[in-house]
Amino acid sequence: MNTVKNEMINEIIINKSRFITILTNINDINEVQNKISQYKKIYKNATHYCTAYIINNHEKCDDDGEPSGTAGLPMLNVLKNNNLTNVLCIVIRYFGGVKLGAGGLVRAYSKSVTEAISKAEIATLINGYFMEIEFSYNNIKEIDYLLKNLTIAKTFQTNITYIFKIPESDYLKIESSLKKLSKILKKESILLTV
Repeated sequence: MNTVKNEMINEIIINKSRFITILTNINDINEVQNKISQYKKIYKNATHYCTAYIINNHEKCDDDGEPSGTAGLPMLNVLKNNNLTNVLCIVIRYFGGVKLGAGGLVRAYSKSVTEAISKAEIATLINGYFMEIEFSYNNIKEIDYLLKNLTIAKTFQTNITYIFKIPESDYLKIESSLKKLSKILKKESILLTV
């Protein structure tokens, strides 16, 4: 699976209508409405704010007043055809006075998203874990060696606590050693960008 690395904004004009496509990485369904509201404030008075998103296995699209199936679904299909996940796509349309018809709308929204994806920086996603471990000061050298290439949030109290993200393949290589040297407080499956 892939995602967009950075936010991408692309604009095309089709028969005098402006189509502004925003692709952004998103990991939580609860963030979707905030992002849409944010762009409605930036691009005020647009005719339509059509959306499509895929977050893990959850997907949704919205035509926002365009004829049913002419905007959101074509946008969602382009995201799926490009093997994208954890991505929100918003296409903002400023109507230019020329009606495009159902087929024209499907082509316009599809083209708008396809062009934005072609210009976006795409990142590969792999399975991984968000982890929190606790261990004694006696084991710090061994733990630091096992996790030497990771970014770690460290807390030093009675025991030491490390919070980090690790690719699944790397975790499987050190799993038994890590379990011997530490207590695993949290281990959540996540998707990591490579």
